[in-house]
Amino acid sequence: MSGLQSLGYPQAIDRLLGMVDHERPRPNAPRQKRIYDLGRMEALLERLGRPHLAVDTIHVAGTKGKGSVAALCDSVLNAAGYRTGFYSSPHLHWFRERIRRDTRPIGEDQFASLVERLWPQQEWIEQNTDLDAVSLFEFMTAMAFQCFAEDGADVQTIEVGLGGRLDATNVVQPKVCVITSVSLDHMAILGDTIGEIAAEKAGIIKPGAAVVVAPQAPEAHKVILEFCRERGIRPVQVGLDITWKTGDSSLEGQHLRVKGLLGEYELQMPLLGAHQLENAATAVGALEEMRRGGYEISPAAMAEGFTNVAWPCRMEVLSRDPLVVADGAHNPYSMDTLLESLPRYLAHQRLLLIAGFSRDKNVTQMVEKLSSVRPIVFATRSRHPRSVPPGALAAEFEGQGVAAIETETVAEAVGRAINTARPGDLILGTGSLFVAAEVREKMLGIEPEIYPDLLPPDLRVSGTGI
Repeated sequence: MSGLQSLGYPQAIDRLLGMVDHERPRPNAPRQKRIYDLGRMEALLERLGRPHLAVDTIHVAGTKGKGSVAALCDSVLNAAGYRTGFYSSPHLHWFRERIRRDTRPIGEDQFASLVERLWPQQEWIEQNTDLDAVSLFEFMTAMAFQCFAEDGADVQTIEVGLGGRLDATNVVQPKVCVITSVSLDHMAILGDTIGEIAAEKAGIIKPGAAVVVAPQAPEAHKVILEFCRERGIRPVQVGLDITWKTGDSSLEGQHLRVKGLLGEYELQMPLLGAHQLENAATAVGALEEMRRGGYEISPAAMAEGFTNVAWPCRMEVLSRDPLVVADGAHNPYSMDTLLESLPRYLAHQRLLLIAGFSRDKNVTQMVEKLSSVRPIVFATRSRHPRSVPPGALAAEFEGQGVAAIETETVAEAVGRAINTARPGDLILGTGSLFVAAEVREKMLGIEPEIYPDLLPPDLRVSGTGI
């Protein structure tokens, strides 16, 4: 799989955007029924020489917190001196964010080279088998495995995309499996109950792996423990085997003490929110299981990795004057968690809310929760093709007795919120990770990749955008 690279980064992105994409459907892209099985993924990886098995793996599933836990594990392992790979989704600003080496997104040239070299293999699958076309997520997952294997990574932290049992990442043979908090989300795909969704998440648990389980609702807890019992595994249970004590917090982050099975750790991390304490303890559990498996991770490396972790748009403070925060809460459970954390971590007078949602989420329930704190609302939408139009969102808030100002773009909403804010106010961008990302772009001057064909119809412009 060697040779001179001729594909540029913009052309590589164009190729990817022409694939079947269940995240951001493109009007003229190939259509494929959502049939989840691992046949295409296994066939593609076989063509590539099975790179997913070349690197030790931490595999992380769950409804909430899986990205934070994965980012903490990756940061600590890198601080401990290991060559690390980290695969996550979706991206905030650039596709390259999904594939990280030593905690940083890979470069444009390496990304384009991977697309170019793996492209013939996915074409072979479509042309020479009865399988459907490889999807964008499957292809990028293969890219990540190939990248980490080629670069000689010591360990890869792999975040599940959706569910677990039939997710494209569920081809690995992990050293450690992690199940973070399970709640109702993606119900049309994963199931109607917490128990059904937990069974999908627990599908990553494999015989011989260590398993770390975050605190769960009773129904989910029962299902996950049964999966472990059937596979002869005694899981590490966060809240029972791994405990934590809360420390001081500020806009810079929060302190906590975690008592694990192998030691106690004084930790400081930039991630805010009570839920991040649970995620931190879960990460400690996973990292201690890696220690049991032979990895050298000192308390100093643990502390350094926590301090240096970067996981944006999770109660991320973007400005202090005015106070502007972005959070990617996008389901009722995460909205509850966010609203519970605001008074403790982000003291404020008025709440100015920049809100936008995706159509496939429980918008009415989230609007109801947000309306309960009587915010000043700027109803907006992200560039995502599934975003709810501002007018429809404003009507949802008005149905809860909260007036909403319609704004056509997140950037416009940010500008109007800043002009409205008074000393002591909090400007919060939330409702989807895509809205949070666009608030971040506006506040920090980040130039994102724009995919014109994926914009809502009335926002489309010509050009590649990258």
